[in-house]
Formats: sequence, C-alpha cells, structure tokens
Amino acid sequence: MKVTVIGTGYVGLTTGICLSYIGHEVICADVDEDKIHGLRNGDIPIHETGLKELLEASNGRIAFATDCRKAVIGADIVLLAVGTPAKAEGAPDLGYLFAALDTVLDGLAEKPTPTLIVNKSTVPVGTGDKLAALVAARGMSPLVDIASNPEFLRQGSAASDTLYPERIVAGGSPAGRETLEKLYAPLLRQDFISPRFAPRPPGLTSVPFYAVDLRSAELAKYAANAFLAMKISFINEMANLCDRVDADVSEIAAILGADSRIGAAFLRAGIGYGGSCFPKDTKALHHIAGTSGYDFKLLSAVIEVNRFQKYALVGKLRHALGPLSGRRVTILGLTFKPETDDMREAPSLSIIDALIAEGAIVTAHDPVGLDKARPLLPGLVRAAPKLDEALEDADAAVLVTEWPVYLGYGGRNYRERMKQPVFVDGRNALPMADRGWLDYYGVGLRGARSASLAT
Repeated sequence: MKVTVIGTGYVGLTTGICLSYIGHEVICADVDEDKIHGLRNGDIPIHETGLKELLEASNGRIAFATDCRKAVIGADIVLLAVGTPAKAEGAPDLGYLFAALDTVLDGLAEKPTPTLIVNKSTVPVGTGDKLAALVAARGMSPLVDIASNPEFLRQGSAASDTLYPERIVAGGSPAGRETLEKLYAPLLRQDFISPRFAPRPPGLTSVPFYAVDLRSAELAKYAANAFLAMKISFINEMANLCDRVDADVSEIAAILGADSRIGAAFLRAGIGYGGSCFPKDTKALHHIAGTSGYDFKLLSAVIEVNRFQKYALVGKLRHALGPLSGRRVTILGLTFKPETDDMREAPSLSIIDALIAEGAIVTAHDPVGLDKARPLLPGLVRAAPKLDEALEDADAAVLVTEWPVYLGYGGRNYRERMKQPVFVDGRNALPMADRGWLDYYGVGLRGARSASLAT
C-alpha cells in the first residue's frame, strides 16, 4: 500500500520506517527542512534503539518530503502523527492536527482518489468526528474516510513495540477498519522477516486486532496511560509508607506482581513518571472528565502523587547532608528514562530547580541527552560531559535516570571519586553489591536509610 505519514516525531518516524520495512511504500513528510534533510542522509533525529538499522533495511521503500500537500497525492492511507501539546489547563492543543488536515485535504483535492485519513495523535474524545465534519465541509466525504489508530509505544523501544505490538486498535467505519487491518496484516500475522537487531519475542505468532468505533479508540489511549500512571503512583505511595514503617517496597511489589490480576509491570517505586505521554495524557483525561461533568477523583490523586514524588529525593538529601546551601550535588541522568534523549516532562528538571532553590551547587550528567538538556538547565548548573568529572568532589549523587553506565560504575568507584559517598537512588536501581560502599538512600527500601525520612 502507498502510505504518507505527516509528522516525523517519535510516533510518525517510527511508524513510517516500520511500515516501509514490512513492505509498504512510505513517504514521511514534515515541514522541518533540516530534519528532512538529515533523514534523507540517513540521520535519525531521535535516539531510538534499532530505528537507524530499520531505515537502512527498508530497501528504498521510504522517502522523505517537506511538501506535505504533494506528499499525500496518490496515497491510499494518510497517517496524521503531529504533536498535540498540552495547554495550561491540561487540554491538548489540536492546532497542529487541524492544520495538518487542511494541508492533506488540499493535496487530496488535486487528485481525488479514495483515501483513508488516520489519526495517530493522542486526542480528546470526539476529535475524529470533528475531522470528519471538516472533510464533509470540503465536500470530500465520498472519497475520504476518517479513522483513529492510537499508538502504544514506549520510548526507547518504539521500533520493537511497533513491530511486535501487544494489540492494534482501529476505530472508525467498517471500511476504514478493514483498510487498517490490511495495512497491518504483516504485523497481525507476524509473518515478516524479523530483523536481527530486533528479534521477534519468543512465542509471538499473532497480534490481536480491536475494531471499535472512533470515540472508543480515542479514549483507549488515555485509559491505558492513565491506568499505568495509576500503578506507578500507587507503588510510590506504598514506598512512602514503607519509609515510615520500616517495610520494604521491593518485597511488597514482588508480592503484588505475582498476582495475575495485578501484574508486575509499572510497580517499581521511585521518582514517578515523566516523558511525553503520561503527564500530558493524565492531565488531558482529567480535563476531558471535568468538561464532561465528571470529577475523576482517582486520576486527581494520581497526578498529585506524581507531582510530589520527585521532591522526596530532595528531602532525603536534606536528611543526609543537612542544609543544602553550598553542597555539591551531582545529578545522574537527565532524560525522563533510559534509551531516549527526550527531555519532555523529565523529573530531573524539577529536582534540579528544587536543589538550586535551596542553594545547592548542581552538576548534571547524561550519556545521551546532554545536548538537548543544556538549553533547559538553569544557568547555575554545570553540565559535565564525563561521568568521572561530574562526580569529582561531590557531596552527594542522585540517580534520576537508570542508564547502564551508572549501574555498572561500581560502588567503590563512586566512593573514591566523591567527596562524600552519599548516594540517593531515585530508581532503586543500583546493584545491591554496590550499596554497601555508599551512604545509600533508596525509596521505600528497608535498611536503605529510609525509615527515618518523613519528607
């Protein structure tokens, strides 16, 4: 099939490259000329495992364009994968989406052929109906159908998640859903050749396909992210309680995760969630509920718990060091999670702001995200390109992002490099063997200087 993807962010670029890999003819279009120029030269603008290799393996079935209007002419399917950033009140800004639709319809009007326009952006319930109304207002409904196909990708493993999804959701008319089922047939059947750098998970022979209405598809994305965020906030609340009653949240999480009704995923205590999806989507769903006349109390609590959690580390530092003014604190990891360079809603930024406000002298390190982080860091923060340099003369180190380089550095090395061996582990990720070398503080861990912290 001939597919045009509008937008080359995480979702659009990953989807376009993966669709070309499984055999479709794809054009990825974006108004960012520098980004498109780089992609034409094989440069991937995001840090995403396996994506560059997939692009190289696509055998010329993918092209990149800056003229979005021309890029859609002749397409069987147009995927809209543009940003929907949050407004101040939490509602997503749909300006980019509606502008993209106008451009697409301009292009399709030049050569009218049956086309399915598929929204992959995360949007409020009813957005698909609005898109369909705009199509109707242009008199193009006989040839243009609207569908919703939400993504469920995890940054850092987006390529694997696209090739080996746990489910594919298609919302829209029966004809639109049938077209999407045809588009994703190789993924649903799992009969494509698995790339060596992204092997197929053992036992995966097929992927479930959920054919639903537009509104259910739109709401499903918010529901999934809100539920996962709820699990994170719940286990963090349990960790805070463990700090006060001398219990161990890692043991509690293992017991909970063994229950098939609960599952082990997203039960790791720490500093809470960040990134481009969970913060934005929980706030958006909360706004959708509010404007629909419903007080979503559980989601309100999830958001508030997550807001507080990142500052708990500052309290642990204060307990270890006393007043933080003049203390040298090294932040280990700036991106919101490992294996990505994305700084959107990164907890590190809030933690750094709080430390600066208390007079701490902050040095920051990240193995991948330093360049993207620099413009976001307060001027008083020193960005160290080397880990050894970042730790030199530090009174404390705070693990914010559990990059392998930090977990493999070694407790003895931390102790020898730092002025004081105070280590606050915001992810409970440092290997047990290394903790004994350090003045170690975890989150809700018995025997990790947690019980006395009432932050």
